[in-house]
Amino acid sequence: MVKNLGINTSGCSLKKRTIHSFVGKVRHHLQIEIETLTVNFISNNELLEINKKYLNHDFYTDIITFNYSGNHKLIDGEIFISYENALENAKKYRVKFSDELGRLIIHGILHLTGLNDKSKTEKIFMRKKENELLNMFKFLLLQ
Repeated sequence: MVKNLGINTSGCSLKKRTIHSFVGKVRHHLQIEIETLTVNFISNNELLEINKKYLNHDFYTDIITFNYSGNHKLIDGEIFISYENALENAKKYRVKFSDELGRLIIHGILHLTGLNDKSKTEKIFMRKKENELLNMFKFLLLQ
């Protein structure tokens, strides 16, 4: 169950109800509960500022995730996605923009469940899970 899902769609082509349905299916498949989750679609520069301020990283990225509860089964968190970076990645990898946004949402949720992507092995596993979930639920992104 998703108790509170906030979605800030500035710059995002997906509808809020589409994102809500997508997150719900991913949540159900991963067998996690979401107390509160906010998904924010923001610019590259806004994400860079968050990266600098909270993570002390001075570089662009496509996603930043914060887990406020520290719990990996009952989520209270926030996901920040650069819609500009997502658009660039969609073009670069020749995928639909909606699929790239879906992949990033999944990536953020996986981080909230405790998965990391720092080592090569972790990156491979994370990408495998992203692809598995995206292939299962990307039909929802067409709504």
